[in-house]
Amino acid sequence: MVREAPLGAAVIFGSAAILVLFCAGCAPCTFIPGVLGPLGSSHPVAETRAGLPQLPSADLSSGAQGNSPADAPWSWAIASLLSVGAALGLIAAIVAPEAARAITSEQFSQLTWQQTKGSGLANRCATVEQVGNAIKVREGNRLKLFCLEPKSFAVEADTANGKEFVTTKLLTRQTYTIDYVQGSLSPNPLTFKEEDGMDFQAVTVKLPSGEYVPFLFSAKKMVVKGEGDEFKPGFTWGGEFDVPSYRTGGFLDPKGRGMYTGYDQAVALPALQADGKDGQDRLFKEINKVFDTGKGAIEMEVNKVNEDLNEIGGVFVSKQPSDTDMGAKEPKTILLKGIFYGKVV
Repeated sequence: MVREAPLGAAVIFGSAAILVLFCAGCAPCTFIPGVLGPLGSSHPVAETRAGLPQLPSADLSSGAQGNSPADAPWSWAIASLLSVGAALGLIAAIVAPEAARAITSEQFSQLTWQQTKGSGLANRCATVEQVGNAIKVREGNRLKLFCLEPKSFAVEADTANGKEFVTTKLLTRQTYTIDYVQGSLSPNPLTFKEEDGMDFQAVTVKLPSGEYVPFLFSAKKMVVKGEGDEFKPGFTWGGEFDVPSYRTGGFLDPKGRGMYTGYDQAVALPALQADGKDGQDRLFKEINKVFDTGKGAIEMEVNKVNEDLNEIGGVFVSKQPSDTDMGAKEPKTILLKGIFYGKVV
């Protein structure tokens, strides 16, 4: 005997709705629109069983016998839901987004903000398709959209073999690329002078020992030179740049001390006077906050040029100091390797 009962639950997956109905006193019923009959059927269980293959019922108790729906009222619905879940998992695996791959500047310019958001492409330098052999540089030319994208971060640290550059774990998210930098170009020697753009990024890496090393990845006031008057594959150029302090003058340390604000000192006077000299120097560096500006060096090699679009691309190696905690500690040496991109206009 089939009793009429109100609808207990409905589950809808995607555009193809699959309804699982739990009726009082009867087994769960599954309706697939377009496959089975209407929801108003007089015996939904019978129609469902006729439309889909029979599944064996689970033995829910030690003394259960038989394969009727009444013996295992939940087994059929659970099996259906698991098969649907497996199908949805397969679909999700197929349509899952891939890691951001480099694209050309023209392709990137055609993307909307919504297409770029969350894709990681904003942190990538554009690639260059090889067209032609060289790009001539003349007086008055400028290098625009200059981009530096690090691919590896190494820090000079003490090891069992002495000081060596060790690989690190990047803690900063997709915000470590220098981009939209521009400046003047001049030939013989071919010289680039940085003037404007997103010419620094705050980055933090982690050493194998667990120590955090923050630094300001910089291209500020970069001046690089190379022999000749044209960009072509194999052309090398290099120079120096400034590395400003990781912290600014308004920053307060955990004890409330700053460069031009906060406490002058946050240590007891007896402790300040107890030591002879070494302790005094250490405390003085922590109290006397300074805005350090270091120097970095970079070497670049062009490996691709697009003569039609006046684009250049290649690889770089950069060495620069890390953060000094506003003069309180000695900086570490950071070694970065990656790719670069630029457009001659």
